Amino acid sequence: MAIIKKVRGFRPVIGANCFIAETAAIIGDVTMGDDCSVWYSAVLRGDVNTITIGNKVNIQDGAVIHTLYKRSKTTIGNNVSIGHNATIHGATIQDNCLIGMGATVLDNAVVESGAIVAANALIPSGMTVEAGCIYAGVPAKKIKEVSPEQQKEIVERIANDYVMYASWYSEE
Repeated sequence: MAIIKKVRGFRPVIGANCFIAETAAIIGDVTMGDDCSVWYSAVLRGDVNTITIGNKVNIQDGAVIHTLYKRSKTTIGNNVSIGHNATIHGATIQDNCLIGMGATVLDNAVVESGAIVAANALIPSGMTVEAGCIYAGVPAKKIKEVSPEQQKEIVERIANDYVMYASWYSEE
């Protein structure tokens, strides 16, 4: 069974129709919307500040979501995919975004709506990833704009696929 733990008086709030893997940990001041999934070995640690997650968000295996004490909160919008082993630390991820596998998004950074952060990219503290653009590298730089086809094929498809994958785990 997943670790869902109250800390400092804050108990995680999990929306309807969410899948939480047995080895996931959701701790403290975490609020999650509907149709979300938190996969194996993912950690959402709201012990030192608030983590707010919208609807239809998938946080894939090994991802870590955290904050800075009294200095940064993490906010993740709707229809967002956080790739395997990604780290989101005190950042804002707006709606309809993809954070690639192994990417790191640091404190007070903002990933605007419709953006893609490539696998293993580093978004430094305070950086803004422009809406509808792809950023890659260490530190990340703008590579190009996201086409409507890429938005549909990458961002929308992955978010929808993870809702489907999560549904498989309710089968007996």
